[in-house]
Amino acid sequence: MAKPDDRSDNVDKIARNIGHTLQNIDDSKDYIKTHGEEMNEEEKQQILEKNKRREESINGLREEINDESAYSKTGKF
Repeated sequence: MAKPDDRSDNVDKIARNIGHTLQNIDDSKDYIKTHGEEMNEEEKQQILEKNKRREESINGLREEINDESAYSKTGKF
């Protein structure tokens, strides 16, 4: 028999992931500020592009929180 799907802490886990991702964005911006003159443009661009992907990921995670919140209220997606 399959285990029941326990979604009770999904919102907390997703929120924690958002927090970690935001911290990574801040850390990378600080890194560029501190070491920017030592870096070549390609390195800076790679970090900026990664941050863009991180921001897109955050948007998706926020949508997941909305979905999870709706699921917890109705039991349906």
